[in-house]
Amino acid sequence: MNIPVLIAGGGPVGMTTALELARRGVRCMVVERNDTTTRHPKMDITNARSMELFRRIGIVPQLRAAAVAPDHPFDVSWITSFAGHELQRFRYATVDQAYARIQAHNDGSQPLEAPMRVSQVEIEPVLKRAIDEAPLIDVRFGVQMVDLVQDAQGVTVTLRHRADDRVETVRCAFLVGCDGGGSQVRRCLEIGLTGQENVMQRFMTHFKSDAREVLQRWGFAWHYQSVHGTLIAQNDKDTWTLHTRFPDSALGSPDPSALIRRFTGVDIPHQVLVANAWVPHLVVADQYRKGRVLIAGDAAHQYIPTGGYGMNTGIGDACDVAWKLAAIVRGFGAEGLLHAYEAERRPVGLRNCEGSGRHNQVRVQIGKLYDDRLEAPGAEGESARAQVGEQIRQIGNAENESFGIELGYIYADSPIVVPEAGAVVPLDTLAYVPTTVPGARLPSVYLANGAALYDCLSDWFTLLVFSDAEGTAEHFEQAARSRDLPFTVLRIDQPELLKIYDAPLILVRPDQHVVWRGRSIKDLAAAHRVFARALGWPTHV
Repeated sequence: MNIPVLIAGGGPVGMTTALELARRGVRCMVVERNDTTTRHPKMDITNARSMELFRRIGIVPQLRAAAVAPDHPFDVSWITSFAGHELQRFRYATVDQAYARIQAHNDGSQPLEAPMRVSQVEIEPVLKRAIDEAPLIDVRFGVQMVDLVQDAQGVTVTLRHRADDRVETVRCAFLVGCDGGGSQVRRCLEIGLTGQENVMQRFMTHFKSDAREVLQRWGFAWHYQSVHGTLIAQNDKDTWTLHTRFPDSALGSPDPSALIRRFTGVDIPHQVLVANAWVPHLVVADQYRKGRVLIAGDAAHQYIPTGGYGMNTGIGDACDVAWKLAAIVRGFGAEGLLHAYEAERRPVGLRNCEGSGRHNQVRVQIGKLYDDRLEAPGAEGESARAQVGEQIRQIGNAENESFGIELGYIYADSPIVVPEAGAVVPLDTLAYVPTTVPGARLPSVYLANGAALYDCLSDWFTLLVFSDAEGTAEHFEQAARSRDLPFTVLRIDQPELLKIYDAPLILVRPDQHVVWRGRSIKDLAAAHRVFARALGWPTHV
């Protein structure tokens, strides 16, 4: 069998890669060793940038239907226990409030989409239904990728059907390994990992309980945290996940119910669904690609969940690698796009790994503030709790406020964007600074007609024209036609937007990142050079 792209791994990253390829007209196969989607709650937040990318795929309504209600907050609260005291609460907007803020601040500083509280247990079935319904995607769960051999023309992949141990080989032009932290694809490529492994021993207890009078004593909160761990409200109704930390790695064989009791401070009726020890890592693959084989998601990077960067970074990987492979398969992209995938996404992986590590240290720092005084009666206890609560407030909660990480990653050194000498590249990991410097995510606004700018972009390349000079749009149109490249010119008669977008002409690529900006382009040859660079062909701009 021959297939343009084979995807090993049917988690969120693999399924998103498949959906992106299919919407760009490329056939692919997804193989997943498990028979069903996961029952492990590996993630619980889909950030605003991932939701923007899911919006392009067209599945945001289905995802939100599976998520926590839009009028529930994203609050994070530090407590002693549910039998004790709340020390500090960081309050964050509901989805409804976030959408209202986006509309009220239409200045490019906001994302197009609000984030979403949802467990991976819920998100995977939505994605699975979408790939099952896509005619261009061959879905095979219960099938494991076991080996690969590549040559100059393609990759021969050995698959094993777990039900009967039947083995088959599939020939593909490209293979994408989205097969998790223990990636068989990465092992076959002999790609190493750099960073800190076995950061801290942890234990997950995923359970059902209707004891909301205890578990929501101070109201809805996405996370309740204490020195004993983090309790995640998966649906704000009856499903919860407790992550218990063991800094000394002396885990032993804990009783999940006892861990729940220790965190809550009282006995509650509950049913344990899944309980297991696990060890987080802070590692990034040394390479994201060898030849015609690429890796994405946890196969390429593994983080502590602080910040929620694991799956969300993987969704960015998926959308990046998919448009590049689709361009090559369809004939207008060149091999340089494969090199650009690693050049763009690995620095993001490293940056997010560092961010996750910083956020984890903040939790450790706050944990050290806990002592017996916090449960003391009378004035002594009140004073201690007020003091520690203020210290927690001052330390802050950057892991849920790092919009520079979520929205502000910029492919400034990418070989497929047109660099600008002296361009200022925002590097703040906390604040998102809107910019159209080449490589940046295009700032999002609503246009005067009420349409979201992102919704007006084409599936491939779009030239935004706020004011044309010397026939620049025509030069790009001619260059695109000669390459059979899908291309759209979007004319926007709103001069006031130049304060946000800096340049009257902006070329945007399929993943909503800026390729080039300027006031004009010299001639048709110059437009050809821009497209050649953006599509990975040898050139110099």
